[in-house]
Amino acid sequence: MKTLVTGGAGFIGSHLVDRLLADGGRVTVLDNFDPFYPEAIKRANLADAARSPRFRLVEADIRDAEAVDRVARETAPDAIVHLAAMAGVRPSIERPAVYADVNVVGTVRLMEAACRVEPRPRFVYASSSSVYGDRDTAPFRESDPVDDPVSPYAASKKACELMAHAFQHLHGLPVTGLRFFTAYGPRNRPDLAIAKFADLIERGRPVPMFGDGSTRRDYTYVGDIVDGIVAAIENCRGCHLYNLGNSSPIALRDMIAAIGEAVGKEPIVERHPEQPGDVRQTYADVSRAEAELGYRPRTTFAEGLRRYVEWRRAAT
Repeated sequence: MKTLVTGGAGFIGSHLVDRLLADGGRVTVLDNFDPFYPEAIKRANLADAARSPRFRLVEADIRDAEAVDRVARETAPDAIVHLAAMAGVRPSIERPAVYADVNVVGTVRLMEAACRVEPRPRFVYASSSSVYGDRDTAPFRESDPVDDPVSPYAASKKACELMAHAFQHLHGLPVTGLRFFTAYGPRNRPDLAIAKFADLIERGRPVPMFGDGSTRRDYTYVGDIVDGIVAAIENCRGCHLYNLGNSSPIALRDMIAAIGEAVGKEPIVERHPEQPGDVRQTYADVSRAEAELGYRPRTTFAEGLRRYVEWRRAAT
């Protein structure tokens, strides 16, 4: 199978690339190495993949229609997995126009290019649990209304879902959206809480805890996420949306304590007010993904943290 992966140098993307290559596929990565976090980290993520003769890297921006169209025509992929995006709720509040441009316009450019490839490739794209907004009821189901985004990032991801539906309806493009729930694990983005907190705890520095520590996140190990993506590629037809989570939310205060246990140091907690754009909880109902994709997350939070800390120490 030939697969085009956008954002393939990133955290989730690089794990997917490694998996596709291990399965015998040919993989083209399209990435612009955006400076949201250091390029050197992303280059290192692709170090193993770059040794394969079945791997190709194309450096380009997903908003560049000519470049995107060229790589799609040259690659003629069986599947496009679109993971490239401006990520993060809090940064999107500061740069809403950039998030709308990259996430929405970039996604449309890719779907336009996909529609010019024959036969039509399967199009699997990353959405986010953030589309569910701030709600009391849980777990979150794909059939729930998602009309109240509380950040530009969430709004941009919801817009991508709407665009995907339109392209499937108008052009017959097979599209599958995956709502990721707080991925973590080796190669974790340095801006994400688990990476930041592990670094602070290991250095004996205070860990900022926003609010009273009761907010909950459905932390999902990256290997389980990749299993879900691969299953979505294999089953992509029509227009579908799936939650990819762990269905086991962890409170912020418990997450901090668990990281402390994993690194072997007592966390020093520093209290801060709640931040704009934060939601009280994320909690995935994965019954649809289980029934239709065979998705079953297997990695406990404690085991995932152990693997992350092991990787972190080996990488430094």
